[in-house]
Amino acid sequence: MRNDVHMGHKARKRFGQNFLNDPYIIDGIVSAINPLPGQNLVEIGPGLGALTEPVGREVDKMTVIELDRDLAERLRHHPELAKKLTIHEGDAMRFDFTQLVQEGNKLRIFGNLPYNISTPLMFHLFEFHKDVQDMHFMLQKEVVKRLAAGPGTKAYGRLTVMAQYFCKVVPVLEVPPTAFVPPPKVDSAVVRLVPYETLPHPTTNMKWLDRVVREGFNQRRKTVRNCYKGLLEAEQLEEFGINPTMRPENLTLEQFVKMANWLDANHEA
Repeated sequence: MRNDVHMGHKARKRFGQNFLNDPYIIDGIVSAINPLPGQNLVEIGPGLGALTEPVGREVDKMTVIELDRDLAERLRHHPELAKKLTIHEGDAMRFDFTQLVQEGNKLRIFGNLPYNISTPLMFHLFEFHKDVQDMHFMLQKEVVKRLAAGPGTKAYGRLTVMAQYFCKVVPVLEVPPTAFVPPPKVDSAVVRLVPYETLPHPTTNMKWLDRVVREGFNQRRKTVRNCYKGLLEAEQLEEFGINPTMRPENLTLEQFVKMANWLDANHEA
């Protein structure tokens, strides 16, 4: 059997498909999710059902979002799952998750995310943070490192700051390439993202926060003073406890928010 064919389905490169098939790892992920009947579970990219089947056994119903028509069709006729699933065929990056929200029952989102879309998809999901209880994703190990990084490290970047603005980040387990068919060329890891009920460092203007974070990490080699020239004076930075000669990658989330909020109060966006 060709190693990119699994259960009669050929993995499609353009969808970044790598199918999980290690029972031990699957069990670890399902335990981490801990699905319970009555919860509002949503799987992104169920694929051949490696997670859908064991999660589906624990619950009475769940929602899946699948872009690959053949896989969506396959799930519609699944002997165990068909009756439990609500299938949305389409792109999770364009999906309006508010349509799945139920009164008093926040979304629990999970999935083995294709590497090529994981970062933009997480930015899309952060927009719905108020309606999400938690998210469990299989990602490239490098991406999980970035999500969980602290200031001053190589992995710390725009994704880190924005993810930690909205969510508590908890790495759950590491996953070797051998757990997939076909095996990817990189190591993977599972991460839990838990949106805060109350944001610890709220910004008054998301546009300004996005701008200071983006500009900071687009010019990593510059000092903070040079990076925000024309926006913030050295005295202003010092007021926020920021040394103007340090680099943006050494700034904390709280400091980025302080800059954004000051700019919001003193400038036109």
